Amino acid sequence: MSALKNDTFIRALLRQPTDYTPVWIMRQAGRYLPEYNATRKRAGSFLGLAKNPDFATEVTLQPLERFPLDAAILFSDILTVPDAMGLGLYFAEGEGPKFERTVRDEAAVKALKVPEPRETLAYVLDAVKQIRGALDGKVPLIGFSGSPYTLACYMVEGGGSDDFRTIKTMLYARPDLLHHILDINARAVIAYLNAQIEAGAQAVMVFDTWGGALSDAAYHEFSLEYLRRVVAGLHRSWDGQTIPSIVFTKGGGLWLEDIAAIGSNAVGLDWTIDIGKARQRVGDKVALQGNLDPNVLFSPPASIAAQVDRVLSQFGYGSGHVFNLGHGISQFTQPDHVGALVEAVHARSRAYHQLPRG
Repeated sequence: MSALKNDTFIRALLRQPTDYTPVWIMRQAGRYLPEYNATRKRAGSFLGLAKNPDFATEVTLQPLERFPLDAAILFSDILTVPDAMGLGLYFAEGEGPKFERTVRDEAAVKALKVPEPRETLAYVLDAVKQIRGALDGKVPLIGFSGSPYTLACYMVEGGGSDDFRTIKTMLYARPDLLHHILDINARAVIAYLNAQIEAGAQAVMVFDTWGGALSDAAYHEFSLEYLRRVVAGLHRSWDGQTIPSIVFTKGGGLWLEDIAAIGSNAVGLDWTIDIGKARQRVGDKVALQGNLDPNVLFSPPASIAAQVDRVLSQFGYGSGHVFNLGHGISQFTQPDHVGALVEAVHARSRAYHQLPRG
């Protein structure tokens, strides 16, 4: 495999000196790009896209052909793991992901097995290898998974939810069942992410999209504890290279110190928190990733640059910052506004990586 030509993203995650603040965007390969929509049309469906390594490679590379981003992220979906458990993932038009079978009773919970990624998720690992080869060391490749709790939300609810009534009923009435699901999920996520690393992923990210909807006590017991287990089980290095990990709980600002203590290299932040205050709270334990409000990208380029300045100045001088949005990019974003964002981050962050005068 080729050596990295641009390792700024990896260095930032490891809090090593960089010349500028690296930037990538959650969901950077997606529906805001006309070329993505054209490829998806050829694939016939979202799953047709995600389960075909050629298409997955094509769309992973599309944003890098448009913008000088500092990392690529595998094109896939967080729900590949429960799909591999036999729950039957499908996408209903206009309704998002759904499962044919839910995990709500004792029999369904006890029937869950940890999938072997090389058998049930080989299409993802083939895509990782193919993307890594196609990148030829241009920038690092990020692998990812959903968190054990976020995966459980979809498995129990059967799809997205406004109130998570079904999983929260299980959480309070039958915590033993939910812990069993989470234990299976944690082992599955560890196996899946390590297989991605072995296939060529150079950093990994765990998306805890729904952990922020929990109460304080429930977050620690049912989400954070299993995030800790996942991070503890990951390969720290592979093929002679350090493999950094990022953990992101949307709505997790309340628990920042606790998240920073679980052993990952970086903590992702949504836009509701001041990144400078976050840095003060976690000190030098972890790098921070984030945290521009995705809706800033609907404003004119001058306003985007002003908001980039705000985030950069909040974080302040030194390394340990990966610039990103506070959540995934909207499908309605104009691509040239993304270009303005990347350009602003690269140009305006350099001053923060030189020693301040005085």
